[in-house]
Amino acid sequence: MSKADAKAQKRQKFEAVFSVLLDELVAHLASKNMPQVALDWYRRNLEYNVPGGKLNRGLSVVDTVEILKGRSLTDDEYFKAAVLGWCVELLQAFFLVSDDMMDSSITRRDQPCYYRLEGVNLIAVNDSFMLEMAIYYLIKKHFRPEPYYINLVELFMEMTYETEIGQLIDLLTAPENHVDLNRFSLERHQLIVIHKTAYYSFYLPVAVAMYMCGIQPASAAAGPDPYELAQSILIPLGEYFQVQDDFLDYAGTPEQIGKIGTDIVDNKCSWCVNTALARATPAQRAVLDENYGRKDAACEARIKATYEEIGIRALYEEYEEAAHKRIMGLIETIPVTSKAPAGQAVLRREVFKTFLDKIYKRSK
Repeated sequence: MSKADAKAQKRQKFEAVFSVLLDELVAHLASKNMPQVALDWYRRNLEYNVPGGKLNRGLSVVDTVEILKGRSLTDDEYFKAAVLGWCVELLQAFFLVSDDMMDSSITRRDQPCYYRLEGVNLIAVNDSFMLEMAIYYLIKKHFRPEPYYINLVELFMEMTYETEIGQLIDLLTAPENHVDLNRFSLERHQLIVIHKTAYYSFYLPVAVAMYMCGIQPASAAAGPDPYELAQSILIPLGEYFQVQDDFLDYAGTPEQIGKIGTDIVDNKCSWCVNTALARATPAQRAVLDENYGRKDAACEARIKATYEEIGIRALYEEYEEAAHKRIMGLIETIPVTSKAPAGQAVLRREVFKTFLDKIYKRSK
């Protein structure tokens, strides 16, 4: 089987679990004596917003459970890992539906943003809440008897709050209709990225897998807490991923990244503009101030030309190599010979190397 075929098969298996969960969620709403129009609306909300992306976050949960256990999963283990993976995807869907409204976005995943569908409009606010609450229904239904049930609930709540904090900082830094580069800085960019992306996209999938595999938080007397150790690696990894994403938005071709980059015209607090601001001459700074965030192709071209003058491509290569070296150093702090009590797993370097290998030098 080719690598592409194996990847497609893996996705299909994961998507089959969503079909089961979709029916469960609609049936739960039906148990509230909701009319058919509400059931149909909820089903469309779930089908339109949840399964259409790359599914990297959800699939990472399954992959991490398998790595931690060091073997293939039983059918029951796979299903439970996939449920948690889909809970992460539901959280992503909740964020995207609401974020698109806040940003007045037009398209998402090559189709109209959900709120722009005929008849939806601001009903999407409530629909985003229902996507979020589906997480807690599924966790309760499938994990209530487990000793780590409350850990899962608290973790999803904490990651949601972290992301909302990041969204707040982002909205205040780069509002849609007001360009002020004095609000931008590499420090502000890092703060936004850590809270808005790194926690829920990188730490959350690994942490839920760790709980499912029986990895216990350590007391102060028992050495490093494995969850704190995981977080210390995954947050920088998530930061690196977003910097890479920002660079590809500028430097990647539509054929590579599957879209046309829009960070410049959308006034995004991107790594590229912040790096340029930190190194710009007064004349270059004037060009950035006059052209950034304008819905104008000529303005965008001036910004890109200024990036080239400043040497953003070479600066990114320096950043990437330094980030890779730093993260590899953090991974190597994970003990290799640790043993866990029977029935539990131990934190493995392979979890983090797998994430890093997928990201390093990526071009899409």
